[in-house]
Amino acid sequence: MARYYVLLGPPGAGKGTQAKAIAETLRLAHISSGDLFRENLTKQTELGRKAQVFINRG
Repeated sequence: MARYYVLLGPPGAGKGTQAKAIAETLRLAHISSGDLFRENLTKQTELGRKAQVFINRG
């Protein structure tokens, strides 16, 4: 059975730091939604263009 861990918290709380440590310790894949969005924004993919509309709205 697959296990998923989701870390939530305000900006600067250390979610990414904790996620990387947990992933390394438990030998899990670390997936960062923020990293995925930034990559898609940079590459101007379809997802990135859709996300940019929301970002522009504030």
